[in-house]
Amino acid sequence: MNFLEERILRDGVVREGNVLKVDSFLNHQMDIELFDEIGKEFKKRFKDCDINKIITIEASGIGIACVAAKHFGVPVVFAKKSKSINIEGDVYMAEVESFTHKCKNQVVVSKSFLNSDDRVLIIDDFLANGCALQGLISIVNDAGAKVEGIGIVIEKGFQNGGRTIRNLGYHLESLAIVESMDAEKSTVTFADQEEYK
Repeated sequence: MNFLEERILRDGVVREGNVLKVDSFLNHQMDIELFDEIGKEFKKRFKDCDINKIITIEASGIGIACVAAKHFGVPVVFAKKSKSINIEGDVYMAEVESFTHKCKNQVVVSKSFLNSDDRVLIIDDFLANGCALQGLISIVNDAGAKVEGIGIVIEKGFQNGGRTIRNLGYHLESLAIVESMDAEKSTVTFADQEEYK
C-alpha cells in the first residue's frame, strides 16, 4: 500500500453514489506536504518523458499541478471553465462533463500558452468517466502539441475512464486506483496497480 492509499483509508469518506470525499486533504483543504509527495511520485513515474508544460483543469487540479510542476521545473496552464474578459485572443475549446458536479462545461485554454512545441503532462485529481481528460487531450491535440503522459491522483478503476484513455494509447499513471467502495461499511478497496499497466 502506498502513501496515498494509506491517507485515503485514514481520512477519506465514502458516500452513496460512488462518491469518495477527500476534501480534508486533496480538493478543498489541501495538504501541501502530501502534494509534494504526489509531485515527487509523478516525477518518478514520468522521468523518461520530455515534458515542458503541465496542463490541468480548474479548480481541483490546480494546486496539485503547481506543486508537481516544481519537481519538473515547468510552467502550469489550466483550462478555464468559461472564457472571461481577461483571456485575449483565440482559444482552444472543448466540452467536458463533470462526474462530480453532473454538468457540462466549455473549457478553454488561450492559444498564447499552448503550441506545437509543447510536450505536455496532463494532471488531475480524479479520473472517473474520463470526459475531462478527453477534453484536455483534444485541446492539446488541437494545438499540435504532444501528450507525453497523464498523471491522476485517484482513479475510480470500476468506471470506464481509465480503460478508455489507456486503450487510446496514452501513458496514464494513477497513484491510487479504487477497485470498489462501500458506503454502508465505509470501506475502500484498491486495485493492484500492475494490472493497469
